[in-house]
Amino acid sequence: MRETLADAFRMPDMEDPAPGVEGRAGSADAPTHGPAGEPPDTRASDDPASAPETPRLPTGDRGAAPDAAAHSHGPASAADHQAPEPTPGHPRVPAAAPRDRGASPARPATATPPANPATPRSMAAPARDGDHRRTFPPFPPRPSGDGDSFAETWWGRAWVTALEDGALDPARLARGRGYAEQGHVDAITVTPGLVLAYVQGSRPRPYRVQVRLRTFDEADWDRFLDAAADRPGHIAALLDKEMPQSLADCGVPLLPGPGDLAPRCSCPDSGHPCKHAAALCYQTARLLDADPFVLLLLRGRGEREVIDALSRLSAARAARAAQGREPEQLPGMRATDAVSRRGPELPPLPAPLPPPSHPEQPPVYPASPGGPDPFALDQLATDAAARAHVLLTTGRDPVGPLSLWHDAVRLAAARPGSGLTAGTRALYASLARAAGRTPGDLARAVAAWRQGGPTGLSVLEEPWDPPAGRFDRARPLLLAADLPAFRPWRNRLTHPRGHVQLRLGRDHLWYAYESEPDQDDWWPRGTPDPDPVGALTGLDTLGDA
Repeated sequence: MRETLADAFRMPDMEDPAPGVEGRAGSADAPTHGPAGEPPDTRASDDPASAPETPRLPTGDRGAAPDAAAHSHGPASAADHQAPEPTPGHPRVPAAAPRDRGASPARPATATPPANPATPRSMAAPARDGDHRRTFPPFPPRPSGDGDSFAETWWGRAWVTALEDGALDPARLARGRGYAEQGHVDAITVTPGLVLAYVQGSRPRPYRVQVRLRTFDEADWDRFLDAAADRPGHIAALLDKEMPQSLADCGVPLLPGPGDLAPRCSCPDSGHPCKHAAALCYQTARLLDADPFVLLLLRGRGEREVIDALSRLSAARAARAAQGREPEQLPGMRATDAVSRRGPELPPLPAPLPPPSHPEQPPVYPASPGGPDPFALDQLATDAAARAHVLLTTGRDPVGPLSLWHDAVRLAAARPGSGLTAGTRALYASLARAAGRTPGDLARAVAAWRQGGPTGLSVLEEPWDPPAGRFDRARPLLLAADLPAFRPWRNRLTHPRGHVQLRLGRDHLWYAYESEPDQDDWWPRGTPDPDPVGALTGLDTLGDA
């Protein structure tokens, strides 16, 4: 009798079932009548919607009471109310059943179930994500809606309506909504036609839940893409994470209707849907609120695939429309008519159009794998437009006389922002390689160009012998400003400590440079000034003199 009673309160083995045995009598996900099985909901009064499963934690020797109640033939809701509900991701350890002091020896250690039942891993696997597989982190708990709609957008509410209109038990929906609001749904994986997640129920082991939705065939996709390409606003709205209602009513059932959602759960509840599947459906509505492309992925195509198809369809329609238009009649006459005429009867040339006030912004170039850098293309197009505008308005090209090295420095200096970011490093490496220099040489030349343009670059690279006069008057001005005597060499004046230098340019302006003391590693600093003392104003290292 003692041996029988000792085994009556043993917890079942909660290890993960071996592959291929899911659904057997001993597996964790199979419906059981033992202490670990979660009985199905049979009455709405078993668990009110306003308080989804608030368990009582076992204490002391009463830890085996829920197991004993599970072996009885009482109401199905008794186990739900007595089984302690763990928080998601934190499985509880069931309390050991009390044993009689005089009981026979326990079973061998090899037959003892593990103390901590293993729980399935999360569905989150971002490394496996792609255009046809997206993983979303779990939503945090949210306060109870008190009857408000669970979704915020009209398409999210349509998803919830399809769920609620196709459900058979409102009580299970209420408990599923409570699960969703309390954060019991783990990371959600969305693939074509399938939503998959683990949902924490009243057992330590979460349930594996999936919701299926029919994918579109090629004919459905063709009708949907044609409707989306008919209006440019549809594509713009999708890119802004909006779903136009006219697009959803294009003759293709984009949003699900009652009965279109096919849930399936590893719990023993046979409801349609069970509370775990309802919780996943409610959280999916929140996904649709944030990104309507999730709905398109459920229908069979990813975001990039849909956008590329719409781009190709729009370009094809624009090309066909351009072919059907009559060419515009330009002023003037045909060349054959002009050549066949004799004498001064040719009409005068039309007056040229006025030049635009400023160059236009180039179009945005999309990034493509293995293609050129879109930011570099944008910079080259902007530079070409600016040069063309100057040539059109003034008749000269200021960039034409530049050498390859000077043009590379000019392009690098036009890069917006400061600091060597990843994109800037790639640009510098490409330009330096084309000019036969190093990226460090290019960075120093860019600093000189930004300081004084082509003249600043020549000050960096070309020492020269200035005539007497302005250069000779610089040293007394520096001494009058309580600065030490600078050492002269050609067009340069160097501080005795070797950390500050002044260079006179051919434009009669003084350019300040800084370096580590006696390292001969000079970098342009500050703003050129006709006064040598003014050129040194603002240098941080000047106070170290």
